Amino acid sequence: MRATIEQLSQVIIFSQLPSDNLEQLQPHTQIQAYSQGEIIFHEGDTLPETLYALILGIIRVSKTSSTGKETVLRTLTKGELFAAPAFFGDGIAPATVTALIDCQILTVKRAALLDVIRESPEIALTILSTFNKRLQQLHNTVHGLVSERAIVRLAQFIQDAIEEQGTLKSPLPYYQIARSIGITYEECVRLFKQLHNIVTYQRGGKITVLDPEKLEAIAKGVLEA
Repeated sequence: MRATIEQLSQVIIFSQLPSDNLEQLQPHTQIQAYSQGEIIFHEGDTLPETLYALILGIIRVSKTSSTGKETVLRTLTKGELFAAPAFFGDGIAPATVTALIDCQILTVKRAALLDVIRESPEIALTILSTFNKRLQQLHNTVHGLVSERAIVRLAQFIQDAIEEQGTLKSPLPYYQIARSIGITYEECVRLFKQLHNIVTYQRGGKITVLDPEKLEAIAKGVLEA
């Protein structure tokens, strides 16, 4: 099924495009629906030369080690891009992408998008900026796993989630947070209890920051929880 003009405009990089550019892209788009828990693609899969964007739902991006341990790299919400190698790289999926709830994925053929980029070069800058931010977040995650205490990594993770999603539009269950910052489920529960005056956690993964300044200080490693 092709995307509608309205669906195309929901993608961050297309939101400011004039309607004639969107109409130019439309014949080269496809919408695919996925059910909760369904794998969109596995790490190592070969991907077609397309741009991937999420237009409905929430997805999880994760990697699995040789020992079978899963690490959640990020969760993405409506309007966001993913699977950069399909557009820029070797076409090999670097991670597994799973639908956390019912989702709709938009794909745009690379050749068609390049034609539009020639007319509106600012799209390329937005795409590069989006993926550069992801690389920086990944670098910070790897650095934190090596050098920062778990409480610091947790505070940084909460800050990043709030920065990306405003008021945490998507829930963050304990297991997902634990896999994202390299700790056990039990330790994650213990750390949230330690932060109870700064951050509250409600059933289902709803997180509320009570004291942003103290959370910032913990994230910088200058305050003990």
